[in-house]
Amino acid sequence: MASDSCDGCGDSVSIGGGIANIWTQESRPTEGIILELGDDTEHLLCYDCIDRLPDDREVTEADVAALDD
Repeated sequence: MASDSCDGCGDSVSIGGGIANIWTQESRPTEGIILELGDDTEHLLCYDCIDRLPDDREVTEADVAALDD
C-alpha cells in the first residue's frame, strides 16, 4: 500500500487503491483523502486533520497550514 505525508500534521497516511498490495493481499484501511479546497488547492489530509478543519465556512490553504500549530 502506498503512503504519503499528511499536508496538515505531517504524519504518514496510508493510501488505498491501485495495485500496491496485489501480491501481499495486505488490507490496511485508507487513512486519509485528497481534498480540493475552495481556493483551488489540493491537499492530502488524514482523517484527524479533516475533523479539525472549520465547518462553518469555505476551507482554504491557510486553514491547512494552521493545522500543524
